[in-house]
Amino acid sequence: MTDNEATGGARRFRFGAVAPLRTDLPAWRDQVRRIADSGFSTLLMPDVPRWQPAPGPTLAVAATLADLRVGTWVYAAPLRPSWSMAWEAHSLSVLTEGRFEMGIGTGRPGIEDELRELGLPVVTPGERLSQVRDTVTSLRELDGPDLRTPVVMAVRGPKARALAADLADTVTIAMMPGDSRAEIMRSAAEVRALRDVELSHHVAVVGDVVSPFMAPPDTDPAALRAADSLAVLPRDPAAATEEILRRREEGGFSYIVVGANAADALAPVVAELTGR
Repeated sequence: MTDNEATGGARRFRFGAVAPLRTDLPAWRDQVRRIADSGFSTLLMPDVPRWQPAPGPTLAVAATLADLRVGTWVYAAPLRPSWSMAWEAHSLSVLTEGRFEMGIGTGRPGIEDELRELGLPVVTPGERLSQVRDTVTSLRELDGPDLRTPVVMAVRGPKARALAADLADTVTIAMMPGDSRAEIMRSAAEVRALRDVELSHHVAVVGDVVSPFMAPPDTDPAALRAADSLAVLPRDPAAATEEILRRREEGGFSYIVVGANAADALAPVVAELTGR
């Protein structure tokens, strides 16, 4: 991405916070401003129907509150037509004057049951990848020659990683609770072997704080630490800084995303590492 050029062989750090609107509006607005004041570059919104307001209008409001980038974390491709998703993403780019990034993936675990509940067709994983491609293609057509909406793809399997290497500006390796450090690092290396893209790393747990929408509420932080999971960071700022530097060195991860409820704890790390 244009604001994350490589320096000294490693991309500069930037940080995002997933901030679903789960409180009253004044408290959420204060949270958005506090996240911006702490040095986070991007405010992200989940795409979970009925649990909160839709991501598009919520992000448009967030962009008026602070000088932040905003983005979807992440659009679930099967939930809406590709052209509709692309139109909304393009519109957000225009309305935020280029501060929107479209995060998109094939859907979280259990998406099939959600599609049935919503009366939407349940399509195969391959068809969902085609929906992602169609959405990005439509977005590029809508953007035209004078605008380029950054695309962040959440991927897991080899076909998704190959598609992301072809289409995305930023790639996130979607993690499961049982994934080892070695497995995630291997997936990251495979993506980078295909193309030099920004790698995003989503951390669901900081210390003992589990972030809503990023991990199940019964997530056990102690078990994640014992398994050396990349889904957790230490609460101590010095230890978290050391671990984030290690993850960039070993895996190339430079865009670190945490939950808004852990943003205050990570603020010293953001201040130390942003732009380095």
